[in-house]
Amino acid sequence: MIRYLRLVLLAVLALGLLTVAMANRATVTVKALPDDIAALVGYGGSIDLPLFVVIFGGIIAGLLIGFVWEWLREHRHRAVASTKTREVTRLERELATMRDATSLPQDDVLALLDKPKAR
Repeated sequence: MIRYLRLVLLAVLALGLLTVAMANRATVTVKALPDDIAALVGYGGSIDLPLFVVIFGGIIAGLLIGFVWEWLREHRHRAVASTKTREVTRLERELATMRDATSLPQDDVLALLDKPKAR
């Protein structure tokens, strides 16, 4: 059921994007710099593109910038989580070693019950 709902939503999204693309087929000139600055620098790069390409390109560029920004922002959290995971693993090994060294069961049954489980 959820699979079909996802397919329906993707179809509606695709239809919406196709409608926007068909409605914005007019050609626009995209310039790298404003005219005054281009004259000063001596570089006036421009390209003619359909408007829907400019719109979709802006959306994709914004998403990519946002994903990279968020990935860089969360680097500190990932580093702390990795450090804590290593510390927990080390402490678990140390605790298992201490339990093995200090445990002297009086009974064979208790020795079997207290034996650490293999991981």
